[in-house]
Amino acid sequence: MEIKQLITFKIAAENLNFTETAKMLNFAQSSVTAQIKSLEVELGTPLFERLGKRLILTEAGQKFQLYADKMIKLNDEAKMIVGGGEKFSGTLVIGAQESQCTYRLPNILMEFKKLYPDVKLIFKPAHSDEMARRNLQEGLLDIAFFMDTSKSDDILKIEYLTQEKIKLVAASDHPLLSKNEVVSKDLEHETFLLTETGCSYRTLLEDSFRSVEVYPKNKFEFGSIEAIKQCVIAGLGIAALPEMAVESELESGKMKELAWANNLSPVFTQIAWHKDKWMTPPLESFIKLTCEYFKNKNTND
Repeated sequence: MEIKQLITFKIAAENLNFTETAKMLNFAQSSVTAQIKSLEVELGTPLFERLGKRLILTEAGQKFQLYADKMIKLNDEAKMIVGGGEKFSGTLVIGAQESQCTYRLPNILMEFKKLYPDVKLIFKPAHSDEMARRNLQEGLLDIAFFMDTSKSDDILKIEYLTQEKIKLVAASDHPLLSKNEVVSKDLEHETFLLTETGCSYRTLLEDSFRSVEVYPKNKFEFGSIEAIKQCVIAGLGIAALPEMAVESELESGKMKELAWANNLSPVFTQIAWHKDKWMTPPLESFIKLTCEYFKNKNTND
């Protein structure tokens, strides 16, 4: 099989439309069809099937998609390594939560792009730490950031970057601010503004409540930390968020921290990659820059 066929399959598998695939690759549609057919003959199984007007991946197509992505990436890495010179290109696919992308990564990215201006960075949302781990294990990500408790892993290499403080925040006029200590029982009738299921600090919050048999009845779930913050400020509820996400609002007085007595386990920002990952110079550099950034930040805090 040729790399051109793999790229065609990858694009077709992502948009499930041969006409759109042809436009994106500047091919005739007949060329796309022929390349896919050639792959199917070589593999001995259909990769796509039509259900009415819908094009879908077969089970074999879904399995092959993972290997096609790996082979394309390996091809890019090989060209980068053997191409010679110091001008590296290629792509790094990074998994990260919204909070990391917004509050941690911009400074690291600025330094990285100075060193490798021709390396493309693609960010994939890591809505849960388990999703990030799974995507690393399957080769869908080069590296990932996640916030989690300390866990060992036989497949991934993990660097602990910094411990994160989780703050329980409310509008600046919330009645519970008058209490010197807020216990979990005080929160039973509050409205909680939560991140998506699978988020590490949401899981810790809910585990903490279950351990003392407290079950808040009113919950709103959001896909965006910024949306949660605006709702907190508007007085719609309270939220447990990383300090890095609410630091400026706490300093300005737009929201305030409740004096919550909790039993949350320590949470760490971590960077991880597969232990068998081929470490290209850009990937090694990104990890090194990240570790140095957090080391300096921890020293100055």
